[in-house]
Amino acid sequence: MSQLKGPGHQCSYFGKSGRCKDGAEPGSQLCFWHDPDVDKSGEGIKEKLEERAKTGLPMEGFILRKANLDNVNLVNHGSGKPYQLIDCDLSRASLCNGHFYRVDLSGSRLLKANLSNANLHRANLDGCNLLGVNLKNSLLDHVRWGEKLYQEREAAANPENAIALYEEAEESARNIRRHCEHLGMMRVAGHFYYQERVFHRLQMPKYSRQRAVSYLVDKISGYGESPLRVVVFSMALIVFCSFIYLFTGVQDGDTILRFDENVGLAQNLRYWLDCLYFSVVTFTTLGYGDLTPLGLSRIFAACEAFTGSFSLALFVVLFVKKMIR
Repeated sequence: MSQLKGPGHQCSYFGKSGRCKDGAEPGSQLCFWHDPDVDKSGEGIKEKLEERAKTGLPMEGFILRKANLDNVNLVNHGSGKPYQLIDCDLSRASLCNGHFYRVDLSGSRLLKANLSNANLHRANLDGCNLLGVNLKNSLLDHVRWGEKLYQEREAAANPENAIALYEEAEESARNIRRHCEHLGMMRVAGHFYYQERVFHRLQMPKYSRQRAVSYLVDKISGYGESPLRVVVFSMALIVFCSFIYLFTGVQDGDTILRFDENVGLAQNLRYWLDCLYFSVVTFTTLGYGDLTPLGLSRIFAACEAFTGSFSLALFVVLFVKKMIR
C-alpha cells in the first residue's frame, strides 16, 4: 500500500466499527490515535482523549502505550450508553485515579498498566490482557472479567506456546485474586483462585501423576471452592458402590442379597435398595450391623468407609470456609 503524503487523508485503520473517520497524520496513513509512531506520553493527552470521547465517534484500536492518563474521566454523563475504548493498546499507561464507570475496555491491552485508585465499577474487561496490571485500591465491584482470560484464549489458539501462556494466565489470576481479597470480594476471589489452580495444573506434563492428582482434586472439590462438588461426588460414590454390593453380595441374617437373574425385576430392585442402604451407612461410617459384606464386598466397604469419612470432613471444612466469608 502506498504511503500517503500530507494531512487531510482519512485514517486507514479499519476495525469492528468500520473505518476510522479521523484524518491521517502528515506523512502517515494513520491518525493521531492509531499511529504507533506518535508520542502520546506528553502533557495534554488526557484532555484530548476526553474531548475525543465526547464526539461519540468509535474509540477502537487506539495506541496509547505509556500515555499519562491520570485522572482521566471517561464516564458518559450525557447518555445512557457508556463509552467504548475497545481493542486499544494501553500497556504501561498511567491510569491512576481514572473514572471508568461502565466503560467498555474489552479486548484492550492493559499489560503493566497502572490502574491504582481507579473506578472500574461495572467496567467491561472481557478479553483484556491483564498481565502485571496494578489494581491497588481500585473499585472492582461488578467488573465484567469475561469467561476466559486473554492468555487462556491465546493458549487454546496457540498450543505450541500454551505452557508460557498458562503461566501468564496463572499470574494474572493470582493478581486479580489478591486485589479482590483485599477488597473483601471473596466470591470473585474464590473464582480466580480456582482459575489460578487450573492454569497451574495445565502447565504440568500431560500424563504426569501430579497433573492427575490435581485433576482429581478439581473434580472432587473445585480446589476447595465448591462444597457442592463434594456432595455430588459422595452421592455418585454411594450409588456406584451400591451396584458393586448388589453383584458381590451382602448378607442380611440368613439371607444373601445378590443380583439373581432367576428372580423377577421387582425382587432385584428390592435387593438393590437394601444394598443402597448398606452403601449409605458404610459411607457415613454409621455401621448399624444389620447388614454385613461378603467376600469382595468387604474390600469395597472398607474403601468406601475411608473415602466417606474423608469426604464428610472435607465438606464440613469447605462449607464452613464459605460461610465465614
